[in-house]
Amino acid sequence: MSVPAHSRVTDVVETPVTTPARPRHRSDIEGLRAVAALLIAVYHIWFGTVSGGVDVFLLLTGFLITGSLVRAMERNGRIDFAAFWTKLVKRLFPAGAVVLGAVLVMTYLFFPRSQWTTVIDDVRAAVLYYGNWHLATGSVDYMADNSAASAVQHFWSLAVQGQFYLLWPVLITVAGFVAVRLGVRVRHVAFAAVGTVFVVSLAYSLWITATEPVWAYFDTGARLWELALGGMLALVVHRVNLPHALRMIAGWLGLAGLVLCGLVIGDSVPYPGFASLWPTTAALLVILAGAGENANGRLSANRLLGVRPLTWLGGHAYTLFLWHWPVLIVYLELTERVRPSMTGGLLVLGSSFAAALFTGWVIEGGVTRATRNLRTPSWSLAAGVIFIIPVLAAGSLWAHSIEQDRQTRMELSSNPLSYPGAAVHLNQETAAVLPELPIHPDTTTVAKETVDQTRSCNAVAEDTEVVSCEFGDPDSDYTIAMVGSSHVRHWFQAMRTLTDQHGWRLVTLTKNGCQFSSEEQLYRGKAYPECTAWNADVMTELAELVPDAVFTLASLTSREEDEHVPAGFVDRWHLLDRMGVDVLAMRDTPRFDFPVPDCVDRNDRDQCSSPKAESMAEEPPFKDLTNVPHNTRFLDLTDYLCEDGVCHGVIGNQLVFYDTDHMSYAFSRSLAVVMEPQILDAVGQAVPQGEPTLFDAAMTLREGQHP
Repeated sequence: MSVPAHSRVTDVVETPVTTPARPRHRSDIEGLRAVAALLIAVYHIWFGTVSGGVDVFLLLTGFLITGSLVRAMERNGRIDFAAFWTKLVKRLFPAGAVVLGAVLVMTYLFFPRSQWTTVIDDVRAAVLYYGNWHLATGSVDYMADNSAASAVQHFWSLAVQGQFYLLWPVLITVAGFVAVRLGVRVRHVAFAAVGTVFVVSLAYSLWITATEPVWAYFDTGARLWELALGGMLALVVHRVNLPHALRMIAGWLGLAGLVLCGLVIGDSVPYPGFASLWPTTAALLVILAGAGENANGRLSANRLLGVRPLTWLGGHAYTLFLWHWPVLIVYLELTERVRPSMTGGLLVLGSSFAAALFTGWVIEGGVTRATRNLRTPSWSLAAGVIFIIPVLAAGSLWAHSIEQDRQTRMELSSNPLSYPGAAVHLNQETAAVLPELPIHPDTTTVAKETVDQTRSCNAVAEDTEVVSCEFGDPDSDYTIAMVGSSHVRHWFQAMRTLTDQHGWRLVTLTKNGCQFSSEEQLYRGKAYPECTAWNADVMTELAELVPDAVFTLASLTSREEDEHVPAGFVDRWHLLDRMGVDVLAMRDTPRFDFPVPDCVDRNDRDQCSSPKAESMAEEPPFKDLTNVPHNTRFLDLTDYLCEDGVCHGVIGNQLVFYDTDHMSYAFSRSLAVVMEPQILDAVGQAVPQGEPTLFDAAMTLREGQHP
């Protein structure tokens, strides 16, 4: 999707920038691309919603590439795969690599360390054109869902197009061979093949959007129908010649529908699914209105789209699309705003356009001119690839440096006296002389490291079936089940340390955003039937497992409402009481209004704290709770997270939270020492004579040594 400043719609390759040869020059298509790019930028900058512009780009890609490939097949009896792909590489890679390289530089200069690894991974995925799958797989874990939007998130659509460019020449070639064998026109078989892709992909898109909307947004299979729709249109548009009145209506209706798409759809409707039919249909109407003889009448929408300013802007649509998002993300980072003001938005748009023009000038004035006489596929390929090699190399070297720093912190953290975490509270004298060392875990990797340790043992939001894992001694005569949401899940390291110490068996039964409760629940403001089904299955699982105790939440904290004990929690405790199962109910943890790692990277660690009262009650809400069954024992470690009414983001040289409200794996593990006495008391387990506890070992170490 790159475009030179002088590029015409008669070029060989299509993206939002370049287009294949057509029998008749369609300047209105270049103008349509300009409108789509502007809508994407405007809706992203000021409204934060989908605009339908990307859908238009996909449809235009299918329209122009399919027509070009079929004409090549009809003309030559074959498609020159090498020439097709290498020209794409030469046109698309340089501009994309320039922007991605700039993103790496801006990330180093303006973004906190906690985001570095994510950006490096995102840039690598974008360079290699699998960014859509990278985002899809990274968006399904609730505990990993609090990070800021990636500065290269918009490259997902380029990845979809890149995958289309690999598939489509093969599809059209097969259609050509079949046409020869059957003795029919290539165009007819190609239409059948593309139509089949359209039907299958659209059906899949509707289904996956309804069942897994986050995944569907990035899924190539859920987007192929948009490209196929453009392809089908390319194969029949030459037969279309609408009456003047109908052409006028179709053109203006399509253009108005496209402009209004983002306002009408917003973010409340699952996407793509049925909603994406709006912008694709609008673009289809515009293309049909411009087909045939004398299509651009004096008052037609297509004539407006063909005016020189719009066609000129359409020539820069690709680079404008590439730049607008990272410029917006940097602006929001520097201003700490959620959405730009009118003036700020104009600054973002103007800066993006200036960067787009400069990039086009560099590419066209440098690469294209220097390689103008190098027309062989190998030279075209080299001209494109040479840009991405420095980006990949820079990302790899930077990642290596981050890993070295992480290893250094790991080695330092092996000394429990220097990195006590929650155990720092066991000895005030030691705490007073504890030196400030590099924080562990490293903010650049803590989120991934923490989530990955339990990712395969956790049900994501879309799941209804229970996912369970077992740890510790499988033959132990004492079993504890951890049941609930991510705020149960982040106690895993503490619980596993305890169960390993005492030879117990630990079973995990957790699900994203789903409390262990009898009440109907919401997920991101919507009904959460998957949680209801999961809760029912969990009760069945517990009835079969019959653990000695269930570890779950005793309360819910929030920055929007007071800390409380939901009635559904108590209902579950009563059910477990009737099953003869004890309940270890842990008080919920505080919630910050900022990502703690980001704060630590930007400020002194002492500034990364939050008043306890902003998310927690002064006294535990279960303190005076009535109707509590006899099997329930309450646990409260708030004093090890908050001191004198202030909750800290760094304690004992350890990072407490890896986002706004989920504990890091290292700090969770450090809590095992202070949790142990409460757990042992709650379960009534006596430690065998002479067997040391974690607490005893920690106290002995602290009293005998100093950092």
